[in-house]
Amino acid sequence: MTELVSYEPATGEELWRGAHGDVDKIVGVARRAWPQWAAQSLATRIELVRRFVNELRKEQDEFAELIARETGKPMWEARTEVEAVIAKVEISIRAYAERTGQRKLDSGLQGTAAVRHKPHGVMAVLGPYNFPAHLPNGHIIPALIAGNAIILKPSEKTPAVGEALLKYMNRAGIPSAVVQLLIGGPEEGKALVAHPDVDGVLFTGSAQVGIAINRKLATEPGKILALEMGGNNPLIVWDTPKLNDVAALIVQSAFTTAGQRCTAARRLIVKDTMYDEVIDHLKKLVDRLIIGGPFDDPQPFMGPVIDNRTADQLTESFLYLLSNGGKAISHMRRLDENRPFITPGMIDITDMAERPDVELFGPLLQIIKVDDFDKAIAEANNTRFGLSASLVGGTPEQYNRFWANIRAGIVNWNRPTNGASSAAPFGGIGFSGNHRPAAYYAADYCAYPVTSTEMEQPRASVGVGFKDQ
Repeated sequence: MTELVSYEPATGEELWRGAHGDVDKIVGVARRAWPQWAAQSLATRIELVRRFVNELRKEQDEFAELIARETGKPMWEARTEVEAVIAKVEISIRAYAERTGQRKLDSGLQGTAAVRHKPHGVMAVLGPYNFPAHLPNGHIIPALIAGNAIILKPSEKTPAVGEALLKYMNRAGIPSAVVQLLIGGPEEGKALVAHPDVDGVLFTGSAQVGIAINRKLATEPGKILALEMGGNNPLIVWDTPKLNDVAALIVQSAFTTAGQRCTAARRLIVKDTMYDEVIDHLKKLVDRLIIGGPFDDPQPFMGPVIDNRTADQLTESFLYLLSNGGKAISHMRRLDENRPFITPGMIDITDMAERPDVELFGPLLQIIKVDDFDKAIAEANNTRFGLSASLVGGTPEQYNRFWANIRAGIVNWNRPTNGASSAAPFGGIGFSGNHRPAAYYAADYCAYPVTSTEMEQPRASVGVGFKDQ
């Protein structure tokens, strides 16, 4: 029997192990359980997801500790993730009522016109490792409220968090057949996506995997597909005297969660006349960052990246940029050759002939100097991705130009590129998503609208095109 093993990034110690799941068996269980779940009243399903919150609150600290251990993120950040999981339930209840509520229109002699929503059926949720509770939960809760059965395949790097999340749901009374865990790697993921009894795939992860899923399902229009695939996100700094705030916003955007957020700033675009002062303030702040384990005291700003392979790939990417025209501002360094702790890397790529348009998923910030606001917008749009973009500084008129012309699903002013609200839609365009935003708008892809015209008794007449009796 093949086993999956999870290790703590900060220590290298084994955290969890479990057998790979049987895809056919798990899908079969979900398919049989779904009709009864869908037949439950909406009030019952809402009550059960609210009970889930109560179960989670009983072990809120323990769950945060598990997240911190399996991802390496500091405890303060793991606690915010648990809080987001809890808040998601009431947000999803409101969203379901607003986005997929019932409507009836009295048509007099033509009966009643009604719009109601039906669940899709069995939904596969493929979760990422950076927010292994919050992001899958953002799909699962809306889908359960709508009446779907769920199969969660967590990232092979964070299976323990996925298992614990579903444990709280099952304790709350949500049947174990309705929300199931599939342990496995890429092969199990592929089999789940392609399974004929899976009605929808809700994916969060890399563009490479998301595009492969999109290709696989291209001939199956009956399957709903929601993709959230990250970004090569720009942050433009323009005229402002508040340089300390600028530096703080850049650090929050680029280096929170060790840069392992899909909305993290990957490219900093700076007005040339501000460049020296901005970089000076930014470098001083970055040099003060505490990097450490989840339970260190004082708490670190950022922990390790997820594993040594990721750390190696990031340091190699930094060296690639450096050897192809980039100029180092802060070198990316491994703090421990055996563990994936790395320092934030910052590199000026203004003079690079060809800038790679990829998502470097970690604390690596590329900096570009420009002398014109329109050039800054053009540089920001110089990507296949389109998730998040932010303007720091500038005038209201410039922000209006930025908002109107930037290609992104999240557009901010004097705020970080990350930290989006669950009470708003979350998603992007291009290589960032397929126009199915999540968060508040997740209700849209968890149920489909059904239009009906209805009368209590049959009534009809025909008057044209018939011979006289």
